[in-house]
Amino acid sequence: MFYYLLKYVILGPLLRLVFRPRIEGLDHIPESGPAIVAGNHLSFSDHFLMPAVLKRRITFLAKAEYFTGPGIRGRLTATFFRSAGQIPVDRSGKEAGQAAIREGLGVLSKGELLGIYPEGTRSHDGRLYKGKVGVAVMALKAQVPVIPCAMIGTFEAQPPGKVIPNIHPVTIRFGKPLDFSRYAGMENEKAILRAITDEIMYAILMLSEQEYVDQYAAVAKAEQAAAAKERKFPRLPLS
Repeated sequence: MFYYLLKYVILGPLLRLVFRPRIEGLDHIPESGPAIVAGNHLSFSDHFLMPAVLKRRITFLAKAEYFTGPGIRGRLTATFFRSAGQIPVDRSGKEAGQAAIREGLGVLSKGELLGIYPEGTRSHDGRLYKGKVGVAVMALKAQVPVIPCAMIGTFEAQPPGKVIPNIHPVTIRFGKPLDFSRYAGMENEKAILRAITDEIMYAILMLSEQEYVDQYAAVAKAEQAAAAKERKFPRLPLS
């Protein structure tokens, strides 16, 4: 109930008024039945803009940190995400990927739309990074199509670390559904999973026209943080 209150009464109209998003390819979203919507991830606002323009309800796998923050702000954030139907996923530890897959398959088994960001985290510089293969595993196990989606302009509207968004034009572009039924039963083949994931990322790239980086975003972020730390605290030469 709260999900639809947010979408149609509280948050949805506000987002449409502020961002005035341009929507392309909405007819590629099936009117019924399970499907995965796989998109790039540029901004915190992506979580809300895409659901606001879809006619159907979509459930995202959200990082567990949104549900475990300290203080009043943390509790309010957790309540908001739970009420909106988002599912917390612990991204730490060896079982994190399997947990996300189980939760995603649960959504698809109900005939619903599942939203996922194959990059695994927000882009810190606006570029598109290498996708993780979990989206391919779910597409094969659930035997569902994958609809690529590109969020364009949300990085400029609300880059990482910015709380109040800028007024900036936003486009949400959906591509034709990708059918991977030809790979049925091959969800344990690493080469197949990599090929499917790369095909999905290429489709997103064609829609978004971003610069592509053949590296995981989390690795790139860690390297950037390490470089920044080195500049701030350079190592002293050994005497």
